[in-house]
Amino acid sequence: MIILAEEVIVESVLTLGQFLNYEGIIESGGQAKWFLQEYEVFLNGEHETRRGKKLNDGDQIDIPEVGSYIIKIGEQ
Repeated sequence: MIILAEEVIVESVLTLGQFLNYEGIIESGGQAKWFLQEYEVFLNGEHETRRGKKLNDGDQIDIPEVGSYIIKIGEQ
């Protein structure tokens, strides 16, 4: 099964915690630490647990059972 990643266009660099809040995956930034402890989150294929990890243009975030996302910075 092939899963297509959703492109997420943002104005500037975000952290992983900010991204989770921006996409509505969590309700507040304070939930990021808990979420990353409870769910597997992959950044460019590597397991990531740091909510403060900066996301760059073209980064791919995969969260099994939630979705796949590709970050696009500053594009309209």
